[in-house]
Amino acid sequence: MEKQLKTISFTIIENGTRIPVVTRHGRYPNLMFLLKDELQLESFGECGGVGRCATCVIKTKGITGNSAIKDRNEPNTLAQLGFDEDNIRLSCQIYITADLNAAEISLMEV
Repeated sequence: MEKQLKTISFTIIENGTRIPVVTRHGRYPNLMFLLKDELQLESFGECGGVGRCATCVIKTKGITGNSAIKDRNEPNTLAQLGFDEDNIRLSCQIYITADLNAAEISLMEV
């Protein structure tokens, strides 16, 4: 019998509009791809998810676990833009896991 995957639910905030999202682990490689697909965002995630272009900057609230840790290219890329807050992230560096349950993700313009 195939293991049932639990849903992951969180909220995206775009221009003040709250958009509930329900997805499953593994449906998207990372949060950037989910945002591009769900919101049809142009010029978002230009580098394809390697954490260098900073076209997928978001503000997070309520992300837990390992997903709250900045890793790989993310700290350097954000520092070049003057962001040093823990809750400013690159969506391409956040995997879709239970760490996102009940989180709020706000899109930012850079």
